[in-house]
Amino acid sequence: MPERTITLKGDHITLAQAVKLVGLADTGGSAKAFVREGTFRVNGETETRPGRKMRAGDRFGNAEQGEWTVVAEV
Repeated sequence: MPERTITLKGDHITLAQAVKLVGLADTGGSAKAFVREGTFRVNGETETRPGRKMRAGDRFGNAEQGEWTVVAEV
């Protein structure tokens, strides 16, 4: 399976923004709700904070959809 990545436009992206960006939620509100349910992991640890800042090198995802890596804009 090819590696899935999202590219930063600044120095960080929140977990909820990333969840919406990759299409796992239709709205920011639903992304926040999904994160609060505790089904997402960041760098291998369960994360329930939608505002969790992720930077280049961080990995996030869930068991159903797999994992994405945050990469720096070139």
